[in-house]
Amino acid sequence: MKSAIPRYYHLEVEVSPERIDQVRRILTAHLRHWGLGVLSEPVCHCTGVLLHEIEEHGADKNTVVEMWWNGQHLITAVSDANRELPERHYGPQGCLTQIAALSDGWGSFPATDGKIIWFSRRVRAPERAPLAPAAPAPSLREALEVPREAPLAALAGPAEAEAEEVEPAYAEAAHAEPAAV
Repeated sequence: MKSAIPRYYHLEVEVSPERIDQVRRILTAHLRHWGLGVLSEPVCHCTGVLLHEIEEHGADKNTVVEMWWNGQHLITAVSDANRELPERHYGPQGCLTQIAALSDGWGSFPATDGKIIWFSRRVRAPERAPLAPAAPAPSLREALEVPREAPLAALAGPAEAEAEEVEPAYAEAAHAEPAAV
């Protein structure tokens, strides 16, 4: 994700079936540009549902889609010229039910020339993908003895021999008389 630089996008569109798909592609491109590609599917689905309702039932097909990014939340708003919110929007298959299921919060309020329906999505930390397993080390043609598998006597043998070699030299130096200065 990109840093938390506040961003805003405004799109005025005359709604038609082919324009709904185009608006989805435009919003996806902006979300990817902002580093929020993970939100493109739910945001575009909710926006598409609202635009479809405007296209199907609205008298005025002109609408405005806006997106605000504040670093933690992406708020998307769709406004149209119809002031009323029909009861069918609240039904089990209604557009507001779908928006409520796909967003962290939503609402509607009257505007000077119609209504605005908004919804927000909080950007969560990305899920951590497991690290790729390390490639196996190249195998040796000859197996080396691991110290735990070697008998204790085999491990102690060379060390004792070294100690015997060092000890006589030390003893000779210790018994030697100091040199005259």
